[in-house]
Amino acid sequence: MEFDHVAINVDDVERAVEWYQQNLHAHVEYRDNTWAMLKIGDVRVALTKPTEHPSHIAVKIDSLNEFPQGCEIKTHRDGSLYSYCKDSEGNTVEWIYWGNKV
Repeated sequence: MEFDHVAINVDDVERAVEWYQQNLHAHVEYRDNTWAMLKIGDVRVALTKPTEHPSHIAVKIDSLNEFPQGCEIKTHRDGSLYSYCKDSEGNTVEWIYWGNKV
């Protein structure tokens, strides 16, 4: 298991992308009108609409067996499998399985 990305909610994806590019020299890996994936140094940051995704941290897993028990596994539009679960304090953690995509 390793860190994959952190996701923060923004009201305006385009405006937020511009800010991160100008102020943190972010490189855009993906962008549409509902979310963007940025690379800032070695860290990936997702800018997401609150109606699309919760703010969260994501960990990449290497096996389907690493998904936490009791949390529903779903499929992202890019084909990756994921599960959002809450930690002991109510924060969202995403387990993401890229399969043979990575």
